[in-house]
Amino acid sequence: MAVTMTYTSLVADTTLYLERSDAQTINQIPSFINLCESIISDELKILGQQQTVTTTLVQGNVTLQKPARWRKTTSMNVTVAGERLPLLLRKYEYMRNYWPDPTVESIPKYYGDYDFDHWFIAPTPDDNYAIEILYYEKIQPLDATNQTNWFTINAPQAMLYGTLLQAMPFLKNDSRVQLWQAMYDRAIQTLKLENDTRTIDRSTTVQEV
Repeated sequence: MAVTMTYTSLVADTTLYLERSDAQTINQIPSFINLCESIISDELKILGQQQTVTTTLVQGNVTLQKPARWRKTTSMNVTVAGERLPLLLRKYEYMRNYWPDPTVESIPKYYGDYDFDHWFIAPTPDDNYAIEILYYEKIQPLDATNQTNWFTINAPQAMLYGTLLQAMPFLKNDSRVQLWQAMYDRAIQTLKLENDTRTIDRSTTVQEV
């Protein structure tokens, strides 16, 4: 395996480990890689997947569009008269009951999922407020034009063993599933343990009720 994993080196390493050179298998390797990335993104919620974005709550608008590749929200802070105030996480039903008339405006206090692509804000913003959002994203997928991402740089073992694991059903090679699964699980567990050692205070995030 190359010292610094890239999409090209991962394809080459996968080909080598599979010991297959037929076109049918080679053509499926990009799919194995994408499946691996998707599974890792679902399994992990760690620092490397976090992003921070600053945008604006629009007066009178109760919804806010989520960033591309959003997966889970960590926290939100809104700036009111120069002071940063945390928005608290609540379910949609709670916010509708708390603020039943969306035409009435005030300083926002709560946020929650409206649908997969939008958040719901309550009360309805009474001004245009700057808002900072910390969230987990799905890492930019690898392909020939995007040679590296956070996973290839920081989790090459998980990428390699996960890709090999995804190839097993296609190759109908059940004898290797246990090996690749064990090595993949160990790589994922190492990433989780490293992340758990980081102490991060997010006391402003309130669980849904």
